[in-house]
Amino acid sequence: MDRLLFGDNQFFGINHMSEEKARAQSMRFQEISAVIDVLDCAFDQGIRTFMCTTHDRIAQVAGHMRANPSRYASYQFYPCMPYAHKYANAVTEDGMVGAIRRFLPSEGLLNAALRGGKSLATKDIEGITTLLIDSEMKMFEGLNTPVVFLQNVVVDLLLGLGFKDAFRVFSQHVRKRYGAEPGFITMNLPALLPVLREAGVENPIVCSNINKIGFRMCGGVDEYERLLRGGGFRAVAMSVFASGAIPAEEAIRWLGQLPNVESMVFGASSATNIRSTRDLVERLMPATAMSPIVSAAPQQPLVRMGG
Repeated sequence: MDRLLFGDNQFFGINHMSEEKARAQSMRFQEISAVIDVLDCAFDQGIRTFMCTTHDRIAQVAGHMRANPSRYASYQFYPCMPYAHKYANAVTEDGMVGAIRRFLPSEGLLNAALRGGKSLATKDIEGITTLLIDSEMKMFEGLNTPVVFLQNVVVDLLLGLGFKDAFRVFSQHVRKRYGAEPGFITMNLPALLPVLREAGVENPIVCSNINKIGFRMCGGVDEYERLLRGGGFRAVAMSVFASGAIPAEEAIRWLGQLPNVESMVFGASSATNIRSTRDLVERLMPATAMSPIVSAAPQQPLVRMGG
């Protein structure tokens, strides 16, 4: 994985500290061209990985990248699924049958419908899960998707229900069908890691809040540091700045002292903040522990994975 990943919260008006900032961001990014402008800015600064939800508007971003293969040949998406509001909105707008048609994978309506019908009839969680994964991945067809994440809203629900087999199903399907690494987003790293081991998911990629003040870190900073020292998983740090509560340099300097943090995901909406974060990470996070940031976007097309 690249050490610096670009997130999408700012594009959808998500700010955990300020509703006013969230509203302003939502208004600014109403047009998809504004989103693409910021992504281009990050890409030109060498940040080539977009860790994004499967929001409907991301499909427009994916379409833009697909239509310009020479510029974005090295671009990577890390899809994070599912985006629950999308399903609720689809049912409201199109009805149940219309929603199913909208999200069926491109392999054929009959195949997918039979899979889903049999799964629902027999309560086969494996069939239902793989069908939903395929429907979410539809928008990334033909693009680079080397890591696919399961969103924390599902991860932590499954964790609470003790439904560890779902993690195995997700991991196996993502590897087999998409040739991708499975990733898991959680608000409870200490509870998730042993369950993933029990499910047979080895050396998992796990994204969780990791910051100096323990913001939204279930179990506390000391416990997270202990787990990072123990290894056995690949950590992706999010909410590093605690939604603005920690100055950027202080936050990244602290993160750079931790072992086993492979990547950091951040959101920004200005060229200045993107460049500043990139420079801080290059200076304060040891390159030996993390993948280097590419200095410039390659211009020659690379081999691309199917989606």
